[in-house]
Parts: sequence; structure tokens; C-alpha cells
Amino acid sequence: MGGVHFARFLAQRVIKMAVMVFAIVTANFLLVHAAPGDPASVMAGEAGAADPQFLAQLRTQFGLDQPLSTQLWLYVSNVAHGDLGMSYRQQRPVAGLIAERLSATLLLTGTAFILAILLGVTLGALAARRVGRTSDSLITVLALGLYATPLFWVGLMLVLVFSVWLDWLPSFGMNTVGANLTGFAAVLDTARYLLLPALTLGLFYMAVYARLTRAAMLEVASQDFVRTARAKGVPEGAVQRRHILRNALLPVITVAGMQLGQLIGGSILVETVFAWPGIGRLAFDALLARDYQILLGVFLVTSVMVLFFNLLTDLLYALIDPRVEVM
Repeated sequence: MGGVHFARFLAQRVIKMAVMVFAIVTANFLLVHAAPGDPASVMAGEAGAADPQFLAQLRTQFGLDQPLSTQLWLYVSNVAHGDLGMSYRQQRPVAGLIAERLSATLLLTGTAFILAILLGVTLGALAARRVGRTSDSLITVLALGLYATPLFWVGLMLVLVFSVWLDWLPSFGMNTVGANLTGFAAVLDTARYLLLPALTLGLFYMAVYARLTRAAMLEVASQDFVRTARAKGVPEGAVQRRHILRNALLPVITVAGMQLGQLIGGSILVETVFAWPGIGRLAFDALLARDYQILLGVFLVTSVMVLFFNLLTDLLYALIDPRVEVM
């Protein structure tokens, strides 16, 4: 019976996700096309031939001369068949361009997410166990400072310290150009380039998880079942791990699941600062060039990823807390 409920839950979620993807595709298309300027005017301006005849020729070539409703219908129909269109500027399939960059973004955001969770939960648990002490105050001040500091400033300061002053880590790119490294040497080389952007992206979310973990653990520690465990003589370490921390992780997981999509959005700024070749940098370049198709493709891919992460969060929530059932 549990398998039937689980299958029904997945089917319902998939249907809802499909409806949401359709709404997102439509909204993104209308918003992007509502912005001033278009690819034809940008390309004509770069070519130095922005006369009306040349502009009309470009708009006809890209299908921009058709009514907006017709353009929307054609785009939605193509997306339904898995076709994200062609890049106006690069004249390449958008799906191929995104596929080339997606692995770099997933590597960056995945590493940043793991760092944020591990450091945030560890610092939050430490602050909760030493509430009112100096270490608690230091962790709280650090978390508030990182939460209030813009990402780009953190990135620039990390580059200034670790790349310019200390010369320990590279500042831009994803790997050493022309090194042609393979195997473990290539992994280490990429890791050196990954560290600074992953820290920049992860420190903000680390501050969120640290504060949330501390607050949740203090709330759980005051509940009756924790006092009962202590009264039965359960060691304090076991009380902290099995009773307090495990229950305090539930709100952290909920927030982390929702913020996985925000990590993708935050990566646009970080990838631009560190010249990281991901879809965030691709979207930024496409925005400057008014390359609608690439922008819409990136928005679609990131939206699907957010919906998938939310589904994964619900399943993980039920796994950690047996009281929660998916139906």
C-alpha cells in the first residue's frame, strides 16, 4: 500500500510540475520580450548598419517580425518537443550551449551547497551547545556579517587576499589554460580554481544555516522529550546528536531545499566575478546581447532544477522524520 501511495504522490507532483513549467515558460517569454531592445537592434548596432531595411531583414530572419502571440505559440510548441531554439548570435542550438556549461554550474553550486551545509550546521550546533559564551557570540557575529555582505564584495576580497597578496590560489577561470592535465592532476587543478568561487557562493548560505541551526537546536532542547532523555541518563553527546540535532535539522533541510534554486541564481554573479564558464555566465552574456533564446533556455533549465530540488526536499524530509508521510 505504501508503494501505491508513493506512486500516486509522484504522479501528482509530476503533473503539477508540468503545469508550473508551462506557466513559467509563458511568463518568462512575455517578460523577456517586454524588455526594451531586441537582438536585431543590438547586432545591427555592432555591425554599424542600423538602417531600417537592415533591421527589418534581421527581424524577419529571427522571426521577430511576427505577432507576439505567434512567437509565443511557436516557442511553447518547440519546448514541448524538447527544442529550445537557436542562439541568435552564435547560431547554435541553445540546448547544446547549455549542456556544455551546465556541468560547470552544477559543480560550483553543488560544492558551495555542501560547504554551506557542513559549515553552517557545524557552527550552528557549536553555538547552540555553548549558548551565551564567547564562541557563541563570535559565531553569531560572523554569521550576521556574512549574511549582510554582498556576494561580489566577498569574492573580490577573497581574490585580493588569496590571489593577489598571498598568491595561493588562481583568481579566474576553471582550469589552467594550455596545461593539458589529465587524471588526478586535472582534478586538483580544477579544485584550486573552484575553491574561491565556491567559498564566495557558500559563505552567505552558511550564515543562514548556522543561525537557523542554532535557533532550532535551542528550541528543541527545551522540549519535554529532551528532558526525559536526560533524566533517563542518556549521555549528553547522544542527546545532542540523536534527539536535538536530528530534530533541529528538519527546518534546515526545508530552507536548504528551497534555496538550492537560489544558488543557481547567485551563481550568475559569482561566475561573472570569477569568469567561471557556467550557465550563469552564459545568461549574463546573453542578456547583454539580447539573445532571447539563450536567456529563455537558461530560465527554463533552472526552473526545472528548482522544481526537482523541491521534490527531492519533500522526499528527504519524510526520510529524516518518520512522522511525515508522502501521499
